[in-house]
Amino acid sequence: MDEKRMILEMGMGNDLYGQDYTKAARRAVQDALHHSSITLFSKLGIDHAEMRVQVTIAVQKPEEVDCAAVAADLPRGRAEVSAVHGGLDVEDAEAGTRHIVATAAVEAFLPDLSGKYKLAK
Repeated sequence: MDEKRMILEMGMGNDLYGQDYTKAARRAVQDALHHSSITLFSKLGIDHAEMRVQVTIAVQKPEEVDCAAVAADLPRGRAEVSAVHGGLDVEDAEAGTRHIVATAAVEAFLPDLSGKYKLAK
């Protein structure tokens, strides 16, 4: 069955002192999730298990993101997490450290339910 993207949220997270890309990624996803209150599922009687959640994390070193840890933070749906190059590292040359900034796109897909549901007026 075909899917349709029903939700798109973006978020930003950082790790200012730990230089941890996964921590920044998890914070970016939480930021995106805190922008949403989705009543669609309860209103239409759709089980959250039908939702596929695709998360894309952008950081300067995507290979350092633990995508399984990020997926474990998602409260609903079947999570798929990938990390790509992006985000921002802010170097502190004096301290010899960097501040990590991650961005996240959280997309939710549902099976195409065209014609199955009608919203009440």
